[in-house]
Amino acid sequence: MTSKKIDEKYIRKLAKIGKQSVGVTLPIEDVRELGWSKKQKLVVKRIKGGFEVRDWRG
Repeated sequence: MTSKKIDEKYIRKLAKIGKQSVGVTLPIEDVRELGWSKKQKLVVKRIKGGFEVRDWRG
């Protein structure tokens, strides 16, 4: 059984950005593990039950 503290790491709140957008923060450990950086281009795709976030490969 996982502890409550581990589960809380993945609970995030939406933050309002401007008038018509919202954002969500990601755990820094996971972002570093993926090798992502500031101003990284990402693909955000709507899927059943949520969103999929992937690196943009141009």
